[in-house]
Amino acid sequence: MVARRPATPVKFTHVEKVFFPGGKFTKGDLIEYYIGIKDWILPHLKGRPVTLIRYPEGVTGEKFYEKNAPRFTPSWVTTFKVPRHREAGDINYIVVDDVNTLAWCANLGAIELHPFLHRLPKLNQPTWAAFDLDPGEGADLATCAETAFRVKEILDSLGLAAFPKVSGSKGLQLFVPLNTPVTYAATAAFAKGVAELLEQRHPDLVVSTMAKVRRRGRVLIDWSQNHTSKTTVAAYSVRGKHDQPFVALPVGWDELRTCARTGRTAPLFFSPRDALKRAGKLGDLMAPALKLKQRLPRAFQGLAAPPADALQGYSRKRDFSRTREPAPAPDSAAPAPPGRPARFVIQKHAASHLHYDFRLEMDGTLKSWAVPKGLSTQRGVKRSAFAVEDHPLAYLKFEGTIPEGQYGGGTVMVWDFGTYELLGGTYASGSLKLRLHGKKLEGEWHMFKIRSDAGKDVWLIVKSQVSAQAVGDAADDRSVLTRRSMARIAADNDAQWQSSGRAR
Repeated sequence: MVARRPATPVKFTHVEKVFFPGGKFTKGDLIEYYIGIKDWILPHLKGRPVTLIRYPEGVTGEKFYEKNAPRFTPSWVTTFKVPRHREAGDINYIVVDDVNTLAWCANLGAIELHPFLHRLPKLNQPTWAAFDLDPGEGADLATCAETAFRVKEILDSLGLAAFPKVSGSKGLQLFVPLNTPVTYAATAAFAKGVAELLEQRHPDLVVSTMAKVRRRGRVLIDWSQNHTSKTTVAAYSVRGKHDQPFVALPVGWDELRTCARTGRTAPLFFSPRDALKRAGKLGDLMAPALKLKQRLPRAFQGLAAPPADALQGYSRKRDFSRTREPAPAPDSAAPAPPGRPARFVIQKHAASHLHYDFRLEMDGTLKSWAVPKGLSTQRGVKRSAFAVEDHPLAYLKFEGTIPEGQYGGGTVMVWDFGTYELLGGTYASGSLKLRLHGKKLEGEWHMFKIRSDAGKDVWLIVKSQVSAQAVGDAADDRSVLTRRSMARIAADNDAQWQSSGRAR
């Protein structure tokens, strides 16, 4: 973090500019609101990188998302560099830790403030699980309130408290405070499981997928917000969704019950003036969520770290006195820094049969599949993939030869390497939607598990969305790690050990 105290007070400009035509709410009114609400909003922003949604000309003009602190950011504003998710480099996020920064952001026309679900510096440890309830056409905030109680029923049965907040737009959000060691993999799997269960129980009310055609008259429980790259509007932030300002505000379950029973949604839309008056009278209804410690059910806690025996199958098949494949030691490879995108590798492997090994960094190991024909770049083309034992993270850059007589003996090339985004699904559920950002492959693929005729589980991997750029013959026989061909790697024989342990 980099920050110093401001040498001079924050200067405000064009305070007379109308930001919301409904009620003639000006930029000066926005600044005044954020300064007035500081005692309630700052605890929800403290220590969290923030995306600003700026409306320099108000809600009738263009808006843009600002993640990187602008070049004119004062030296006293706290910033924190976070690795990008889709490309190399960092994003220098603003951290709104004090009223001066809050006022400065408002002067930029940052109507909306969207922090991450984690606090610095633990970029992969969310402090809560989030459920974003978004009404489809024909549904409204009252429908969301009804859905919220369905979510609450499940959470109550698990002994988990949840805190509701209206979004200031059309839906609402539920936050399950954790404030204990947990990963986004765990919170995403938990939220997805709850959403899918409710869709099964209440198909006329709930959907758990984004497809708009299925959302008419229903509420989407968007579980995908539980991701290291996602931000959520802060409690007490103004929204720029209407011609008059409404605030994302914590509400009580009794208020939601009244809304669900009567269908009256107007009482749950709060102006900045309402928000200030309410906060002064009731305090922050979400304040307990900032410190309340809870744990997810045990089945999901296990996603926070790999099981101790996750690499036993890998070790049993190898004699590490003969093969230079990495042994599963704690320091065999450092995991990606918190917040950095998960990595993948595809290794071209000439063993008893030529095939491609596809490996995803997940839960502390590399989930691995043998793909006989490799991943297709043509939309809709399916390829069989056979799950094999987890590999250690050090295998991400293993290239060379495995001695004859050893498991997988033959030549191994790092055919492609990069990062990936998990768009949906889990390994345990047998469905993974991925976006790969590799040296050779770029785009979306869907993996799903089926039952073969022989009664064994088989995965299929299909290119989704649009076709990717084809990989030519020359590139197919070229390592992205060393630029060597398979023949050259075999001839160099530089990653094979004799039983004496000396490399040859």
